[in-house]
Amino acid sequence: MTPILVLGFGIMPAIAVGTDLLYAAVTKSGGLFVHNKKGTIEWRIVGLLSLGSIPAALMAVVMLKHLENSGIDYNNLITTALSIALILTSIVLLFKEQLHRLGENERFDAIRALHSQLQTPITILAGIVLGILVTLSSVGAGALGAAILFFLYPRLPSIKIVGTDLAHAVPLTAVAGLGHLQLGTIDMSMLLSLLIGSLPGIYLGSHIAIRLPEKIIRPALASMLLLIGVRLAI
Repeated sequence: MTPILVLGFGIMPAIAVGTDLLYAAVTKSGGLFVHNKKGTIEWRIVGLLSLGSIPAALMAVVMLKHLENSGIDYNNLITTALSIALILTSIVLLFKEQLHRLGENERFDAIRALHSQLQTPITILAGIVLGILVTLSSVGAGALGAAILFFLYPRLPSIKIVGTDLAHAVPLTAVAGLGHLQLGTIDMSMLLSLLIGSLPGIYLGSHIAIRLPEKIIRPALASMLLLIGVRLAI
């Protein structure tokens, strides 16, 4: 949503990111309720991710506030973070299956050590990276988070990966979004319009998606994100 607002509508990057964060927090909350009811959330992993991401998100907001107080325009920083996040997301979408298979392959000493000894600290570290990236770009709480979980927890069923990633994304986007609200980088009228427009969009998108094979959707989406990410970077 953020790159469309920036490129398609000429919205200032900071406003686009802040508004998109609160939009994501609201729209993902319903999915969190459903996954929790079905028992498809690993709350321990959510806690480890949040242990890194929530403080990192708050620190990123403090940094932006400091830049603002210093008279520095941080929109270029947000644009750079957005382009990096989009490029990383496109790579993850293209090589999702390979990353998952690599995580499952414990013939390598490094992978075996990662899963047996370093899983907890690496999960917290991943949360820190996601917290900063999401706060600065509003991108990464979905595809990037899921890819990290697939790699770190390859034995976890896919439905639990999705549920756990979503359960982490809701508080992260909420905290980051509220931080942007304090910065004044939320357009409430645009947020309301997005929420109203998302209802028919979700309905139509869900019907279209089930008719298109993933082998078409994923490369197409990855290519689009990569092009937008490169466009924002230059």
